[in-house]
Amino acid sequence: MEPGESDEAAVRREVMEETGLRVAVGPLAGAVDRPGPAGVTYEIRDYFATVTGGVLSASDDAVDARWCARTELTRLALSPGLLEALREWDALPP
Repeated sequence: MEPGESDEAAVRREVMEETGLRVAVGPLAGAVDRPGPAGVTYEIRDYFATVTGGVLSASDDAVDARWCARTELTRLALSPGLLEALREWDALPP
């Protein structure tokens, strides 16, 4: 997040920067803390969102961007704990 930026504004900006999509931000899906470098702890808050425009594309720090069915998720190289958190938050695709 940028200084003074709301969660909603940060979600809209980050999704656009990372995926090329415009979104309407919905309710909080869940939050986790993850360790970072030099003892820093990152608080990660994930929100439900609805795509309102744009074209899905990978940003410069991603190899690929695509929509996936629930059955495909177990075959992807996801961050540790991500799939479990999404299940717990009932945030998996149909």
